[in-house]
Amino acid sequence: MAHPIRLAAREIEVALKSVADVNPAFMTTPDKAAALVELAAVEARVAELRLRVTADAGDVADESGARDAGAWAAVATHRRRGDCAAELRLALALEDRPVLAGALRDGRANLDQAHVIAAALAKLPSEVSAEMVDQAEAVLVEYADRFDPTELSRLGRRILDVIAPEIAEAAEARRLADLEASARRRMRLRFRALGDGTTRISGLIPDEHAARLATYLHAFTNPRRDDAASPSPEATQAPREPYGRRAAQAFCQLLETLDPTRLPIHGGDATTLMVTMSLASLRAELATATLGNPAPGDSHDRITAEEARRLACTAQIVPAVLGGKGEVLDLGRSQRLFTRAQRRAMALRDGECRAEGCHIPAPWCEAHHAGDPWAAGGRTDLADGLLLCSHHHHRAHDPRFAADRLADGGVRFHRRT
Repeated sequence: MAHPIRLAAREIEVALKSVADVNPAFMTTPDKAAALVELAAVEARVAELRLRVTADAGDVADESGARDAGAWAAVATHRRRGDCAAELRLALALEDRPVLAGALRDGRANLDQAHVIAAALAKLPSEVSAEMVDQAEAVLVEYADRFDPTELSRLGRRILDVIAPEIAEAAEARRLADLEASARRRMRLRFRALGDGTTRISGLIPDEHAARLATYLHAFTNPRRDDAASPSPEATQAPREPYGRRAAQAFCQLLETLDPTRLPIHGGDATTLMVTMSLASLRAELATATLGNPAPGDSHDRITAEEARRLACTAQIVPAVLGGKGEVLDLGRSQRLFTRAQRRAMALRDGECRAEGCHIPAPWCEAHHAGDPWAAGGRTDLADGLLLCSHHHHRAHDPRFAADRLADGGVRFHRRT
């Protein structure tokens, strides 16, 4: 005779087959709502039953030579190894957590909530007594009736504030100190040039620094910047750029706004980026420049002359202009850039991006040489400067576009014919 668990599985299968061809389109709205909740509860109960069997399935793994029941299940059920491994850990944890297992069995908690609660209990400090852990389990299971897994995870991190406030702060301080020390040991940052004009940046940094970076980037990616502008009808119909792309653009803008005089001394001088190019290239529309001192064969340190001219307006770079035989004709200094005082004066005078129809506010704009560009001998005087947002500043240095000065001092861009 088949085991009761197998009989239950067969009965569930039969019940599901009986509605396999039933179209839910003919259900009433209240019936659909009730069915979704009921099916979620059934799913949780089935998951608990599977976990109960998984926790006692070590012999199945032994018989097949698998590492454990999770590895065996991944092969037998064609599921992700990581998911099966996580479910095995939860199954073993539920053996010691009867309240959580009961909530899952009764449909009062779902599988995602169970994972979060079990993880929160496992992370409690070792000095917390078994009775306090049981109390924390009961409280979190009660919270499962009202909170989703994300909210439960936050509550789980602060559960000691509820069950043992007298030790919560000290325990939290020790936990955070351990996390911060671990983050400092594990943090990494890598750069890999892809050879297609981009460099892949990958890394692991502490949470507090990631939060600071995210805050800085938010200043550039804030949707209010778009709302502040008065776009053309064509721009209104265009879809907004993906956030990942806007964040990458913001990161590049952040790098360009860094003040090198506040960075550590590097090579006897404030950290500075050197751009090397010939005088002919500096004046040409289609030419290239070299960043820094690249190794032979490197390609990711090359930029267009157009980009070099744009950087010369705002970025703290030193443009080294070479003659025909490579001799240095001119080594620009940071004084050639607009000073902070000039930048503030432009902000007061212009107030916003001076491109026609653009209202990006001054704090998010860049200073641009409006007369003759610096590369062509222009002067870095207040009268020669005006504010442009990053988009229009790129356009000002794009050889495909021309800029006409307006009567009010602004600029209007149009494609060259």
